[in-house]
Amino acid sequence: MQEVCPICKGLGYLRADVPVGHPDFGKLVPCTCRLAALAQRRVAALRTLSDLEILARMTFETFAPEGHGLPPDKRANLRWAYEEAIAFAEKPEGWLLLKGGFGCGKTHLAAAIANACVERGQPVLFITVPDLLDHLRAAFAPSSPADYDTRFEQVRTAPVLILDDLGTESSTTWAQEKLFQIFNYRYNARLPTVITTNHELEEIPLRLRSRLVDPDLTKIVTILAPDYRRAGISPDQSDLSSLSLHTDQTFENFDLRKGELPRDEEENLKRAFDIARAFAESPRDWLVFTGTYGCGKTHLAAAIANYRVKRGYPALFVVVPDLLDHLRATFNPQSTVTFDQRFEEVRRAPLLILDDLGTESATPWAREKLYQIFDYRYNARLPTVITTATPIEELDPRLATRMLDVSRCTPFAILAPAYRGGPLRRKTARRRR
Repeated sequence: MQEVCPICKGLGYLRADVPVGHPDFGKLVPCTCRLAALAQRRVAALRTLSDLEILARMTFETFAPEGHGLPPDKRANLRWAYEEAIAFAEKPEGWLLLKGGFGCGKTHLAAAIANACVERGQPVLFITVPDLLDHLRAAFAPSSPADYDTRFEQVRTAPVLILDDLGTESSTTWAQEKLFQIFNYRYNARLPTVITTNHELEEIPLRLRSRLVDPDLTKIVTILAPDYRRAGISPDQSDLSSLSLHTDQTFENFDLRKGELPRDEEENLKRAFDIARAFAESPRDWLVFTGTYGCGKTHLAAAIANYRVKRGYPALFVVVPDLLDHLRATFNPQSTVTFDQRFEEVRRAPLLILDDLGTESATPWAREKLYQIFDYRYNARLPTVITTATPIEELDPRLATRMLDVSRCTPFAILAPAYRGGPLRRKTARRRR
């Protein structure tokens, strides 16, 4: 037999105990028993919307805060992100923005926050942004169990809201308007909110970004760790990289061709070597080697990559035509990697070596993709090495302008002719002198 509330006698509502003249005089207000039932209903509705059942394994206990084989700087960064997420989970206040590349751990940390809140009985809504918009659209269907206004309020007023993968949604006018309304309401109400994204802030629509960058409300945590799903795989072993074909090309075995070249070419080649070695020691901005085929520019570029990898730092070495083939291959239905994942892997690589620029098929699509990579890395000042046998001035002007900016790029023309090697050539060259 169900117990009847001794206060409201099972009605669920009481008249407000306020003096005559009070705005609530004569009004019915929910009884405490009714409020508890309403709270339980709200929690159940949030659970229905959330994806937490499939993310139950993503807790702070199952997260690896030291990463897998990370260099010290990235290990410290991941530990910091982990501690910030724990602090938010223990006391949800303000906004927390977790940003970083695919597989860096930001969704795991966001889900761990949600699971920690649920464990102590705090209502939380965890949902990916595309799914959120799909839920809102579905509310317009006559068969929907909840009308649009009810569902929108569930999201907008959730005690703790976690939005995963901001930026992956279809960017329609309606979608941007709904997101802005949610962001704006929660911003003004200072409601605890966690957001994850693999986009840079500059790529997020201005109206949303203006709410995200308020330092009084939002703590921005950028995770630098690479894709954890490639744990145990050396950074140069990406299936996109061809560095494994150049492991024998190091600074130690680079031939400076002493006694073979005229003095000016010999000094020029030594200067190229010194520039490459200095860049490998401390990669910064861009380095571009130009010169004829076989002059040594690919060897120097590979030596830079091998030097960094040997010291535990990631480097992505890829021939430009191969890069474009890899990007096209992602459109195949059988591809195990999406275009966005592949494109972001290149665009955000800590050190990117693009070999043989100018040998690719110059279709409008290819030019556009290369420009997007160049423009992003140029503005972000990410270390980049480029080799090309084509004079820079003859390349796509949009690429050339960035390569010729000496404030961010060191272009160096190797004057030596193609190297064919062997003692016979050297003896012949000395006889000619």
